Amino acid sequence: MRRLLSLYSWRYPITLVYMLQSTEYQALPYLRWFWQTNDFSRIMYRRHLEPTKAARMLLLALRVGMLLQAMAGLVLLALWFLADWRGGLAFGLALLIFTPVLWAHLLVVPLVLGRIFIVGPQQRRQIAASKHMFAKFEGTKIAIVGSYGKTSMKELLVTVLGEGLQIKATPANKNVSISHARFAQTLTGKEDVIVIEYGEAEPGDVARFANITTPNCAIITGVAAAHLDKYKTVHNAGADIFSVASVVSADSVFVNAESPETTPFTKPEFKKYSQHGVLGWKVSDIRVNIDGTSFAMRRKDETLELHSKLLGRHQVGPLVLVAALAKEFGLTHEQIHRGIAKTQPFEHRMQPYQLAGAWVIDDTYNGNLEGIRAGTQLLKELSGKRKLYVTPGLVDQGAGTAHIHREMGKLIAAAKPDIVVLIQHSVTDYIKQGLHEAGYRGQLIINDDPLDFYHNLSVFIAKDDVVLLQNDWPDNYA
Repeated sequence: MRRLLSLYSWRYPITLVYMLQSTEYQALPYLRWFWQTNDFSRIMYRRHLEPTKAARMLLLALRVGMLLQAMAGLVLLALWFLADWRGGLAFGLALLIFTPVLWAHLLVVPLVLGRIFIVGPQQRRQIAASKHMFAKFEGTKIAIVGSYGKTSMKELLVTVLGEGLQIKATPANKNVSISHARFAQTLTGKEDVIVIEYGEAEPGDVARFANITTPNCAIITGVAAAHLDKYKTVHNAGADIFSVASVVSADSVFVNAESPETTPFTKPEFKKYSQHGVLGWKVSDIRVNIDGTSFAMRRKDETLELHSKLLGRHQVGPLVLVAALAKEFGLTHEQIHRGIAKTQPFEHRMQPYQLAGAWVIDDTYNGNLEGIRAGTQLLKELSGKRKLYVTPGLVDQGAGTAHIHREMGKLIAAAKPDIVVLIQHSVTDYIKQGLHEAGYRGQLIINDDPLDFYHNLSVFIAKDDVVLLQNDWPDNYA
């Protein structure tokens, strides 16, 4: 009954456009979400519709269409009532009752047709043109590839190399072919280095991106369970990620050695980076606290003592790689010091802030098991009066969902937080099982209203607590 009533809410049209926007205007994910929804009034309880031009146009069209159909239904009912037209009752009631469902599906028709006949051909032309633009670029082209850590690595390169070079990178998480094409149009040719982030989502993506952008250097940030609805296995994801090496010279491929899933794909000629070093640089004196991460890196008679505001031992490997590359590009020690000092947490990625006298670390930007490993290790290293860990779990884990979440529970238990808060979802029982198997003895809280919990977090915590918030759970997942 609640689902039926929610179809006739005044907010229903906004909810439909929000669902389309959240699925990036993809028809199948949107329709799948529509048919698995039991209560449309609960869809937007955590986020809101972004009032973009496309969203506003769709919302206007939807409201006008639904209004016209409802009016037609009322006219038919009036004809039945006033003129005893037998078909008026059936047709009128049908138009009124099925208006919400009908328009939920009609909404995707212009998107599908537009993509086939207008957007698709236009984008293919832009992508084809970009291949020539990238081929003509004479500077260094660095591809950033991996299941996680791509945007962070990209921003580190821009921040540090920017101290001495002209460098430009693909913006935000714009990391598919059409985004690369639009990025190519912004290049002036005066850049020394460009950085291109690859957003793999299904087999063949990385090879296609590499053939278009033709990088001469690649950084593989790691392989983990992600997008398994399309890749099916982590091995398939790794094979796609490492396909970038078919375009790049082997001695210009840098691989995160701290990601165990990279091992089957790593050739001897590839350069490995980790918290221990890279390119002959050796790391020592790693110190981690709430103010950031410090370390020393040495090679022969050179020493660099560096400090970053990034949190966590897992940040040392990427920082060392960026510093080492900066040295290869000819930056001075002073420029490297200054660049590393400027690096700081990115939004929702191990981002600390104070609340009610406690330290809260926001690591809610998507997630994977390697991110859980890094976060729980950080929580274990930090000191606090109480330690709290909060998570809803991970999405897109495919057939590995149960195993991965049991492993997640064990990692959380190993960090020994005083309180674990699990946001109730379909994976909660698996995390609980992992906590139990690892012998977790702290307080476990199951919360089924995340919006209320996050809004009232200041009431839940106390002075000198350390709170780690890991991962988010999109509305279109159960």
